[in-house]
Amino acid sequence: MITTDICIIGAGPVGLFAIFEAGLLKMRCHLIDVLPQVGGQLSEIYPHKPIYDIPGYPAVQAQQLVDNLMKQIEPFNPSFTLGERVESLERQPDGSYHIGSNEGTVIHAQVIVIAAGLGSFEPRKPEIPGLAAFEGKGISYMVRNPETFRDKRIVIAGGGDSALDWTIFLSDIAAEVTLVHRSDSFRGAPDSAEKVFSLGNTGKIRLLLQSQLSSVHGNGKLSHVGITGKDRTEYRLETDALIPLFGLSPKLGPIADWGLTIDRSAIAVDTVDYSTAVERIYAIGDINTYPGKLKLILCGFHEAALMAQSAFRYVHPDERLSFKYTTVNGINAF
Repeated sequence: MITTDICIIGAGPVGLFAIFEAGLLKMRCHLIDVLPQVGGQLSEIYPHKPIYDIPGYPAVQAQQLVDNLMKQIEPFNPSFTLGERVESLERQPDGSYHIGSNEGTVIHAQVIVIAAGLGSFEPRKPEIPGLAAFEGKGISYMVRNPETFRDKRIVIAGGGDSALDWTIFLSDIAAEVTLVHRSDSFRGAPDSAEKVFSLGNTGKIRLLLQSQLSSVHGNGKLSHVGITGKDRTEYRLETDALIPLFGLSPKLGPIADWGLTIDRSAIAVDTVDYSTAVERIYAIGDINTYPGKLKLILCGFHEAALMAQSAFRYVHPDERLSFKYTTVNGINAF
């Protein structure tokens, strides 16, 4: 059995930063994540994607942010269980918990912090006949390595942040980039949308608005996609790769059965400290919901800081919490 002060479910950026905030208060953390590496969606889905809203970084690649967070938490010696899924939760007589994984690992913790992002997730796929036949053979739902698309003709479908960001990024790598979107405006960040429109106006990319994917074609490997425009006429476009980016479909998994208050696949929390309806269980990052919630990494960082202050009373019930600035006291490891 692994014994720790705080068990963090989810090793994404918010879960990693929670280690830092807990460490400042002399609380040990153990992280468990179903993915085989830390970083959550950043490492698994878009490690090379640039992120623009982290304070102090005009732009930082997703994997670089994860690497920096890992370096930041080194002094606090966190432990990890990776590649295992949380399956069970048992409350102990003293109020602490036993968390069990699908591989039989048991973690004893005073506090649980759910930082599972969107939970167990899978990409949303367009309803196109024959799509599955080309998955891995020209169709990808995420960009793990942009170099895969160097000097290739690619079609990106979608209108959110991921579609916009990858269109901008891959426009300097691929031989030809086409962005297909069913509307004439985008759901993503206005600055990114402006850049995409500029790329379209200058001919750097092909921008097909009020259009949508309607078919896929090829002989063992994707070679064409069908595009249906506003007039409902379909035409075929030659391509080497199709990247549909329609977001992720979240699934809470066993967490949904823990007695938490669930609101549209997210966990409702008290914004005083991001505690859930179950004592000693907190939820931070994209997994939680509250009035005014913004699904931004920097918001998750803020939530992690307040969570740690609150969790202290369970881990050190006989000690008085005294807030101290790191600029004065530095970083003191255990």
